[in-house]
Amino acid sequence: MSAYAVYGPDLVAVLILTFGVYWPRHRRRDLVVAFLGINVGVLAVAALLAGSALSAGLGLGLFGVLSIIRLRSDELAQHEIAYYFAVLALGLVAGLSAAPSWAAVGFMALIVATMTVVDHPRLLGAHRRQVIVLDRAIADEPTLRAHLEEMLGADVTALSVQRLDTVSDTTWVDARYRLRAGRRRALVAEATTSPVTGTTTTARSPEMATR
Repeated sequence: MSAYAVYGPDLVAVLILTFGVYWPRHRRRDLVVAFLGINVGVLAVAALLAGSALSAGLGLGLFGVLSIIRLRSDELAQHEIAYYFAVLALGLVAGLSAAPSWAAVGFMALIVATMTVVDHPRLLGAHRRQVIVLDRAIADEPTLRAHLEEMLGADVTALSVQRLDTVSDTTWVDARYRLRAGRRRALVAEATTSPVTGTTTTARSPEMATR
């Protein structure tokens, strides 16, 4: 396998990961552009480093530098950070393969397969997380848990009070919960019948706001 033969599988892998996995599930065009641009850029730089007298350690250093960049223009969710690492890894595996082999192609396939499986909606799909603002100051945790479960129609698995304001009578709580079967089926039905838009909807139920 020639040095250039592994670049094709990288481009195929990042296209599958972006348009076959990420886009149908999350629908963020700006991140599609970022994923493709980062992958091709890292591939080009890593390939030049691999073909020069510089050590591969410099290429791994590039991965470290890129991995700690914080894009302050927007906040990224944890799954989006995972996609960033995946497209970075694809570019580095292809670019730094001085002696390309089927092992490099296999690792790229493994990255795509891992993201396909672990980000599948059916894997722990009933578990959610929201930061909720209540119009009541509730200091007692069992009472707060019962209130959240009634409001969300879910079983609260963990909660953390971020702010308790007795002056304005509000409670900010980070809630982790598991949707009950009936509620989850209703949300799935609603998602399949509602068009996907680029706007974010703020749900309010008994004076609830989500952030």
